[in-house]
Amino acid sequence: MKAVVCQDAQLRVEDLPEPVPEPGQALLAVERCGICGSDLHMRHHCGELHAVGRKVGYGHVLPVASEPVVLGHELCCEVLDYGPGSERRIKPGTRVVAQPLLRLGQEIHLAGLSPRATGGYAERMLLQESALVPVPNGLPADLAALTEPMAVGWHAVRRSEIRRKDVAVVVGCGPVGLAVICLLKAMGVGIIVASDFSAGRREKARQCGAHVLVDPAEGSPFAPRPGEAFIRDLPQLLELSLGTREKLGKLPVPWHAAWRLVERLGVGAPKRPVVFECVGVPGVLQQLIDGAPLMSRIVVAGVCMQVDRFEPALAIHKEIELRFVFGHSPLEYRDTLHMIAEGKVDCAPMVTGVTGLAGVAESFDALRDPERHAKILIDPRRIGGLAAA
Repeated sequence: MKAVVCQDAQLRVEDLPEPVPEPGQALLAVERCGICGSDLHMRHHCGELHAVGRKVGYGHVLPVASEPVVLGHELCCEVLDYGPGSERRIKPGTRVVAQPLLRLGQEIHLAGLSPRATGGYAERMLLQESALVPVPNGLPADLAALTEPMAVGWHAVRRSEIRRKDVAVVVGCGPVGLAVICLLKAMGVGIIVASDFSAGRREKARQCGAHVLVDPAEGSPFAPRPGEAFIRDLPQLLELSLGTREKLGKLPVPWHAAWRLVERLGVGAPKRPVVFECVGVPGVLQQLIDGAPLMSRIVVAGVCMQVDRFEPALAIHKEIELRFVFGHSPLEYRDTLHMIAEGKVDCAPMVTGVTGLAGVAESFDALRDPERHAKILIDPRRIGGLAAA
């Protein structure tokens, strides 16, 4: 079978042996595979990813630059067959998506991120049978293949604990930021602010559901807007604290009892935005700590591959809350697929191109231009290179 192999930062189409499923494994024909930011990182920052993997007990599974690996984990496939002794609950011919998981001996490998588990830049691949999720409602392969990146967005939104009445600020409108915006819109969040230097990405953010578009070269995503009541300096916070104490002290009940009741009811708390960092470049986190209002919650979804620095004392004095997010659970993955299939999430604007295996290297280069592309899908059955979606 044909596949795109990445080795020493080079991408080339090769003929590889046909994969043979073992017990519990499914043989799949790849219909679409998205090119993920992780794939771009893997090509040029394989060593850094390997080093991070070692720190979480997974480095021996991830490749080094000299090892050949078939990338691709944003998948939509057709079931062809199963290994001996498999449950076979999903019939061959069924369109499926799946978290890219494959058991090899006692280890679970991430398909597309392991030299031993072929990813979706190939005509065929293996995945664990238990990871397969049938695609409902006749959802086209182009949209079904977005389940994985959209599930990353859904996990970030869920971990943020954002509420509909909150203000969301999405910094960086690449594929991760656009996925977050789509899911925030599906949740019904009332105000979604999208910030990016690229006019093309800002337009994609608008199509995905952002209400306010900001070019950070011209203004701040944290600029005051009518109706907002964020705390922007320490004197404001001190006034809120002491002022509340004085007001409650005038009630015919002990002030501390009234304060506890107010907290229990969830009212009176300082308003703050929920900020999604979706850039992954050194210095951005410090910029957000500098600019965000007091009490802000920052959810870090962008993958920064370099060592970064920020000012803890400033974050402490502003009581900034940092949350780092990664991946998704099987339930989040399944629910994301069904939200797309039921029309609750419109992620179609994200797809900007499609290519055959021969055009993967060209597509990697094209993704450097944020004005042209957001998400490029690989169709291994397609003859030819990159074309607009």
